[in-house]
Amino acid sequence: MARRPKHSQERPTKQQILDYIEESTGRIGKREIARAFQLHGTDRVWLKEILKELERDGQLERQRGRKVTRAGRLPEVTVIRVDHIDGDGEVIAFPASWPDEDIPAPKIYLAPSRNRKLAPAVGDRVLARLQHTGDSTYEGQPIRVLGPAERSLLGVFERDEKGRGRLIPTDRRHRYPYSIAPDHEGGAEPGEYVVAESVPGGGRDQRARILERIGSSEDPRSISLVAIHTHGLPVEFPPRALEQAERATPVALDGRDDLRALPLVTIDGADARDFDDAVFAAPDEDPKNEDGWRIVVAIADVAWYVRHGDPLDKAARERGNSAYFPDRVVPMLPEKLSNDLCSLRPGEDRACLAADMRIDAHGQLLSHTFQRGLMRSSARLTYEQVQSARDGQPDGKTGPLLTTIIEPLYGAFAALAQARDNRGTLDLDIPERQVILSEEGWIDKILPRTRLDSHRLIEEFMITANVAAADALQSRKMPVMYRIHEPPSMGDIETLREALGALGFKLARAGTLRPHHFADLLEKAAGTDKLQIVSDLILRAQSKAVYSPEDNGHFGLALRRYCHFTSPIRRYADLLVHRTLIRAFKLGEGGLPPDADESFTEIGEQISSTERRASAAERDALDRFTSAFLADRVGSVFTARISGVTRFGLFICLDETGADGFVPIRTLPWDRYQHDETHHCLRGDATGLTFTMGQRVKAELLEAEPRTGSLVFELADIDQVSGKRAPKGGRQRRPGRQNNRRRR
Repeated sequence: MARRPKHSQERPTKQQILDYIEESTGRIGKREIARAFQLHGTDRVWLKEILKELERDGQLERQRGRKVTRAGRLPEVTVIRVDHIDGDGEVIAFPASWPDEDIPAPKIYLAPSRNRKLAPAVGDRVLARLQHTGDSTYEGQPIRVLGPAERSLLGVFERDEKGRGRLIPTDRRHRYPYSIAPDHEGGAEPGEYVVAESVPGGGRDQRARILERIGSSEDPRSISLVAIHTHGLPVEFPPRALEQAERATPVALDGRDDLRALPLVTIDGADARDFDDAVFAAPDEDPKNEDGWRIVVAIADVAWYVRHGDPLDKAARERGNSAYFPDRVVPMLPEKLSNDLCSLRPGEDRACLAADMRIDAHGQLLSHTFQRGLMRSSARLTYEQVQSARDGQPDGKTGPLLTTIIEPLYGAFAALAQARDNRGTLDLDIPERQVILSEEGWIDKILPRTRLDSHRLIEEFMITANVAAADALQSRKMPVMYRIHEPPSMGDIETLREALGALGFKLARAGTLRPHHFADLLEKAAGTDKLQIVSDLILRAQSKAVYSPEDNGHFGLALRRYCHFTSPIRRYADLLVHRTLIRAFKLGEGGLPPDADESFTEIGEQISSTERRASAAERDALDRFTSAFLADRVGSVFTARISGVTRFGLFICLDETGADGFVPIRTLPWDRYQHDETHHCLRGDATGLTFTMGQRVKAELLEAEPRTGSLVFELADIDQVSGKRAPKGGRQRRPGRQNNRRRR
């Protein structure tokens, strides 16, 4: 066991708890930790919550009920995958599941067994008992062979110097190629992305069979397809869903409110592919609401076409949301709806569900009604057009609309922005990358996406409509699929407080913490070289927003209740809200059935998961496009900032493109570096060289691999960056792995 810590009147820090678990040789649980730190009574309740938070944060993993271990340290019994047999005849395996592609998975040396049933082949999944033998190495004793791995492989088909086929995986966790027998090539050509499955019987070799050809790795259209396949996004719609969509027709007025005379307009990005929201604003004519505004937000009536339990509904629920890539969309619903009947095209009659709202001069929501109508968009405008018109440079389309439509929109926006400021919302400036494609489909340039007041205008209108929908349903005691964003956990706040304290900033206690406290910190950091790191630290401390029928509020927006109403064509949660509004206000067909809300908890968990899946696929595609874009600039030096620090190296973000890259610790000047989690830095023992999150650096591009989407860098001008003279001797030399395995 580790040395028992000395008694202290203060509770241990999270790092002290983690260090104690790391140093312990036995299995550790809450009881052992409490005894070691002499925690009693309410302190044990506190410890239970801290352990849960560490587990949620990925710093601890639970094993066999109450036992815990440091994250990254594999469980005593786990499932592994046999990867290859090395030149010495050693069977090499890796964990079957390893979440972080940027950190190498631990290597496992699988011990031979006299039982032939426990002799796995390359590609097999094995339940094994592990013994930690060194830095990121284990020895495994097989317990049961589970058979070939079920997950399909994605990679590039190539031929070696002897003309034999092989698969080079796109997943960085697969370090070795797979052999492809001639009768398993599936007609693939060298250089093509393919989907394959592993096949048994390879002996020391791992083999695969090609199932599907995606496209040439030289074709930019293949990049998004690789990300789509990697993350398992459904692409093809079921035939019955497509048939249902093709049978859909435009709606008539029939019992709907006629909103066609209302000058609603759509405002979207120049590259927008669907238009499912339209807006209108005018001064409120009610004399009791002096300087107040009437706002209307009209949303495509998707619920008319997609009914509970029908084929389109089942397909939409499976997808959960649309996913957007630089060159394509994987929509939640077929194109007949997403780009036609539910797209609010100018001059065409479209079914809608509209929120008609009144706000006062300070942006407070006074009243709201919901109506099912037929609308006709007056114009399709872009953010840039609207902002230019507002700034005194209207074009032929916005000129006639400036006084009657655009200026009232900005008047209402000013009131809503005041309400937002008064609430003290958390407004982190998270830069987005805009990818500009050439006619051939390759990236022409990558630019930071400009954020204009016109973007904020639409955002505030949508937030107001979302709040109105949540209030309307809650007041009628109807089920709601809320969009919730809970406050940061106590453990995250304590970690953030320590990091901010090291930078000279103070943070309020967790029980009294509000979004405006974060806004105050950002204001204090503004104009200093610490602004970026403070912003990054605050962002990392935030909880993930999710969907749930539980009304837990939205911390980031400082709202008591909130749901998503404004985009049912691309988010299933919004479709559920529309159905519930139709039922609550008795607006006709397509409402939520009385018992449908019984599955809201399950649906909330599912669509939160599909949202994360789509976001991961979008980031993956962007990384691959960016790697392809920078592939011919290997050797170039870029300005960047350190965006993350781990014991394996540094993550950096390039100023020019916003691209993310990795600086392996082996490329740093020779030293033994200590990872300081509180100060988010690596510090050299001998040289004192320090690399801290937020620090400005110059980095030379060493590798750009479109196949995996990775960018590897080496820091340049280290003397200037660190303020210390780098030692001679080149890059970091890592100690070799000591052979702690038993002689066999």
